[in-house]
Amino acid sequence: MTKDGLVMAETNAYYNGLNPTSLSESFTIMSTTPGKQLETFANPQPGRNYTIRIDAPEFTCLCPKTGQPDFATFLIEYVPGELCVELKSLKLYFWSYRDLGAFHEAVTNQVLDDLVAATSPNFMRITAKFNVRGGIYTTVVVEHRKESWIAPEAVVLP
Repeated sequence: MTKDGLVMAETNAYYNGLNPTSLSESFTIMSTTPGKQLETFANPQPGRNYTIRIDAPEFTCLCPKTGQPDFATFLIEYVPGELCVELKSLKLYFWSYRDLGAFHEAVTNQVLDDLVAATSPNFMRITAKFNVRGGIYTTVVVEHRKESWIAPEAVVLP
């Protein structure tokens, strides 16, 4: 057995009906990589105030003090202006934080700044709920409001 688990991979390939001599054919090179580029598309209803909610439960970064992984769920709520964020690029953007050390407060504010720069929304709120660390849960809420935007009155239903 080797240190890198190659023998186990050969065994798994053999039992899955693959020829262990062509083991490299059984692996896939990922075509996507993490990145900071947020892509956008035109808002299909720019004259209408509506809310887009994005729930991203797989955010990870590293604790800048210990290097241990931090896990969070990001809830992004926004009223788009002319642009909306494209979801695959958002996924790859979040993925880019996986190996970066970041305080919860700093990373949540950076995500808001980057999304606002990319989409220029009328309103955006990000709620980042970090899993327990040292017996403490952290939730960070940050907001952006375009100065010229006036929020519609809330409708209260009976």
